[in-house]
Amino acid sequence: MASEKVETIVAGNYTEMEREEADRPKSAGSKLTNLLWHGGSVYDAWFSCASNQVAQVLLTLPYSFSQLGMLSGILFQLFYGLMGSWTAYLISVLYVEYRTRKEREKVDFRNHVIQWFEVLDGLLGRHWRNIGLFFNCTFLLFGSVIQLIACASNIYYINDNLDKRTWTYIFGACCATTVFIPSFHNYRMWSFLGLLMTTYTAWYLTVASLLHGQVEGVKHSGPTTMVLYFTGATNILYTFGGHAVTVEIMHAMWKPQKFKLIYLIATVYVLTLTLPSASAVYWAFGDLLLTHSNALSLLPRTRFRDTAIILMLIHQFITFGFACTPLYFVWEKLIRVHKTKSLFKRALARLPVVIPIWFLAIIFPFFGPINSTVGSLLVSFTVYIIPAMAHMLTFAPAPARENAVERPPSIMGGWVGHYCINIFVVGWVLIVGFGFGGWASMVNFVRQIDTFGLFAKCYQCPRTAPPPPHKT
Repeated sequence: MASEKVETIVAGNYTEMEREEADRPKSAGSKLTNLLWHGGSVYDAWFSCASNQVAQVLLTLPYSFSQLGMLSGILFQLFYGLMGSWTAYLISVLYVEYRTRKEREKVDFRNHVIQWFEVLDGLLGRHWRNIGLFFNCTFLLFGSVIQLIACASNIYYINDNLDKRTWTYIFGACCATTVFIPSFHNYRMWSFLGLLMTTYTAWYLTVASLLHGQVEGVKHSGPTTMVLYFTGATNILYTFGGHAVTVEIMHAMWKPQKFKLIYLIATVYVLTLTLPSASAVYWAFGDLLLTHSNALSLLPRTRFRDTAIILMLIHQFITFGFACTPLYFVWEKLIRVHKTKSLFKRALARLPVVIPIWFLAIIFPFFGPINSTVGSLLVSFTVYIIPAMAHMLTFAPAPARENAVERPPSIMGGWVGHYCINIFVVGWVLIVGFGFGGWASMVNFVRQIDTFGLFAKCYQCPRTAPPPPHKT
């Protein structure tokens, strides 16, 4: 009887957004706007997840393969792809549980975007809210920083008249325009285009590397040191930890309870891009990738490579918006403008969020190594450890399990199976991802600072020969 009541509540609550969508005017202009701008379907969520999961990291995975070796690179992608899909599923379960409980209390979310820290607050209290807020915001902050660094790194291979630091200034200003995109509802067109762009780039890397063939004297010596091995592994941990925006993507759906397998299906598609491209580039260039963290830097300049670079630049703008939008929401809530209907006022209020991102991208322009550092220190907790622990603690009391909105499928071993998998995820990521990965990534990151310095003007740019001595 209790389960029937819960089911009725859930079915009623999640039609709220659909009614809002149905009430929109149906003029020709509004239909076109809805087609391009107002996304909330299962397909929109899938495009958002797949597009957001693999952005500039596509260009650094060959670098990770040179650190790990071919076999470990492939195995870690499969392993962390599954683990990332599992914790994304846990986040979706906790979101549905939180939203259902709140809507039983007659809470209206039509003018409020639910975020991960609010889910933790509602289910586990303010201490978990603060932990989730810290890790999620810090990760998204540096995720946005990485996109700016990637923009500067990529455009340099088309136009090297300006150094990478100057390009970072320019793209920081360009990416600041994302303040005008209200929410994840409005990424329908961008998500679709973004996935097409990464698909083209991935297959360009694959085909171009195979046609190029192996460089003379190519060596595949990885893994050679523990530092490089765990640095590469944490970059892959970062690759499949792109679901820090899962709650916001779910909230933008007309039927959020249908999210369950979306991230897994998106991961399967992403693997069809990352495995061939990383393997082919590593096969062709081997150890050269250890000093070329951007795979595009090793391929000869052609119109196909320039097209890949331009498409990745546009995609990184999109991914910047994905990472930054949740930060915009947090800032709006802090200064109490989140429910303001004026798009211009909200955009103006969001601008201060972009400034520290811009500044950090100029301080730490280490394309590649920064991915591993963020992966080990922030992603490990944000999207692996915290969701698994939060799920276990939320459903630890027997009444919570009995009244759970989303019950564990029997194929996964029920509650016992869920707890076993969660304990494994927490243990593995804490020891391997955060422990060994954190140590290796920080050692590698410090080496970059020692080699290039902070505020590096042109990280990993080709060295120019000094001018010949003046003859007298």
